[in-house]
Amino acid sequence: MSTEQRPLSPAPTAEPTTPSPRGSDTTSPRSPGSERLPLRELLLEDLATAKRSDPAARTLVEVALAYPGVHALWGHRVSHALWGRGHKLAARLLSQAVRGLTGIEIHPGARIGRRFFVDHGMGVVIGETAEVGDDCVLFHGVTLGGVSMTRGKRHPTVGDGVMVGAGAKVLGPVDIGPGAKVGANAVVVKDVPAGCVAVGVPASPCPAKPESREADQIVDPTLFI
Repeated sequence: MSTEQRPLSPAPTAEPTTPSPRGSDTTSPRSPGSERLPLRELLLEDLATAKRSDPAARTLVEVALAYPGVHALWGHRVSHALWGRGHKLAARLLSQAVRGLTGIEIHPGARIGRRFFVDHGMGVVIGETAEVGDDCVLFHGVTLGGVSMTRGKRHPTVGDGVMVGAGAKVLGPVDIGPGAKVGANAVVVKDVPAGCVAVGVPASPCPAKPESREADQIVDPTLFI
């Protein structure tokens, strides 16, 4: 019997990882947990969010029947699921049909979080690579758009709890930090830190002031001029 011992193989070493380019992570937490909720609970959450966010809303039935922002969100949830399963054409056709019915255009590739509310809604545009976190509110005329005609990340990333006022344009792959607010008709082309308010053309971020009624979602831009 041979007593020769074979040398032990070296333990495998983990290969170094390199960070993904900005916007290339397809498992971003910005596609938040809408898929984790049963459909019925998700739809009820969308209705409750709209009722809570709009003091004009009276009942969940009224919201379900008369709120285009809710209809656009529900249409997007279906078109986004189709997009993720490779049914690109069907997803685009559905999103265009919803656009015609609601006046709100959300590309099926956009990633929208939970408790998202679009108030009034007419003229809202959300581009393909846009990412929107949880508990965000957009008003009519808002654009989350791009400034480049090349493929890749070219639309904004909006953090949790962000409010974007009527007519505001957020352009390019900029980051809007959690809790930030964008004033009406602002044009944002640079990052906005968390908790700040961006107003003006081009928008300049300012720290939130106590007199801006922090408990309210509405921003008075004159407080920051």
